[in-house]
Amino acid sequence: MRPRLAALVLLAGLAGLCPAAAAAPERPNVLLVLADDMGIGDVSHLNPASLWRTPHLDRLAREGMVFSDAHSSSGVCTPTRYTLLTGRYSWRGRLKRGVLQGYSPPLIEPGRQTIAGFLQAQGYTTALFGKWHLGLAWPRSGPAPEDVDWTRPFGGGPRAHGFDRFLGISASLDMPPYVWLRDDRVTAAPAGRVGDSPAPRLWRAGPIGADFKMEEVQPRLTAETVAFLGERAAARDGRPFFVMVSLASPHTPTLATGEFAGSTPTPYGDFVRQVDADFGRILAELDRLGLARNTLVVFTTDNGYAPAGDIPSHRALGHDSSGGFRGAKSDSYEGGHRVPFLVRWPGVTRPGSRSGAVVGHLDLFATLAEALGVPLPVDVAEDSASMLPLLRGGERAPGGREALVHHSSEGEFSIREGRWKLILAPGSGGWGRPTRTPSPWTQPKPDSFEGLPAFQLYDLEADPRETTNLEARHPEVVARLGRRLRGYIERGRSTPGPAQPYVREGWPQVAWMERFAP
Repeated sequence: MRPRLAALVLLAGLAGLCPAAAAAPERPNVLLVLADDMGIGDVSHLNPASLWRTPHLDRLAREGMVFSDAHSSSGVCTPTRYTLLTGRYSWRGRLKRGVLQGYSPPLIEPGRQTIAGFLQAQGYTTALFGKWHLGLAWPRSGPAPEDVDWTRPFGGGPRAHGFDRFLGISASLDMPPYVWLRDDRVTAAPAGRVGDSPAPRLWRAGPIGADFKMEEVQPRLTAETVAFLGERAAARDGRPFFVMVSLASPHTPTLATGEFAGSTPTPYGDFVRQVDADFGRILAELDRLGLARNTLVVFTTDNGYAPAGDIPSHRALGHDSSGGFRGAKSDSYEGGHRVPFLVRWPGVTRPGSRSGAVVGHLDLFATLAEALGVPLPVDVAEDSASMLPLLRGGERAPGGREALVHHSSEGEFSIREGRWKLILAPGSGGWGRPTRTPSPWTQPKPDSFEGLPAFQLYDLEADPRETTNLEARHPEVVARLGRRLRGYIERGRSTPGPAQPYVREGWPQVAWMERFAP
């Protein structure tokens, strides 16, 4: 063998042994799995003391990169989904607090670019299976929310925002209407009604489709995803795919089925195990079809665990879904928005690697744009900062986004910069104590905020459980972070670039801005 050829063969062999050293694929397939109301402590790789094991999520962590300081943009469902898909904080639009309902109008503005539309324009086949929860333009037959003409197509859904294919539900699985949606139509009109159900099998009363059973939602979304992967493997048309699996679980209603029911000490744990097993089915299909080596896989969740999932019972047994952090779904505290974020990208992420960088869901948009070498327009993904250098084992280049903003269910703001976190409110901002809006699963009445400081400042390196408020000791940090957040709001973006418009009306939660003159 000639010396030059022998050297090339040796280098090729070494690249095969060291996947992170290989060149990244030009256009990887992308599989994004977003679980619903699942805490960082519910993944056994991230919580060795967990009451249950999640072997398939643990496998992804071993084969890719774990982000230990990753965040959803909000403590609740709808704003997280808006931000993930658009790379833009949801509070820049009309939704300033809370979530949408199943009959709500569309939240994503017409013409607003989404990650699905961006990838579609780059030649990707795109699909969404699961929960939408971003509003739909239902065809109306009357003034009441349930007055829907079920025979006509709806607008404003996934097909209007970059997805070639959609099968799923309009909002959370505990919100009516309980009907399957295929592309832009209902598969079967409501044929009856269901009444209210208490937690943890919690759902609200409303109409239900003739072909709809709540227990079948999780299995069907998995089956649809597996079938889609098979179609793409057989297509051989050279088009990569982007598939988002937006699970309705382990959010209420807690409906583990088959072998999983009763497999852990709590119904919630049963459902988490089912989510993990179904994720394992999807990974196995990628392997079987030979797609894994060219597929970027991301698993994350939309916010922290929900008290409605019967958390008190398994907490009493020693399981902490928040992984040691304070708070839960809805809150400004870390347990509300610090989430599992696992990434496997053969040729890019080193197996078993870990990053402590502060990242958010919204960063996926800019990451894929940089990976594809496509510059983003100035009015697209205004708050997204690429994680590509982090995925490659390096550090972010200076000059990008300097801090990350969080938003609670009450619409209260917090901002994170390095070790420091400033909450611009005296309480949790959600259902956790101290609270203005108590949850029926935690406490029966609001707390008094009398005597509490207006702001909370925490040093997360020294105090990750957020136990000691340092706002009185470090007024200079409070002032700096407050000014930065005000600037992010008023400029309409948090990344470098020209200012962008945003919706200014309906915002009682920003009275604090007067304290932080530019």
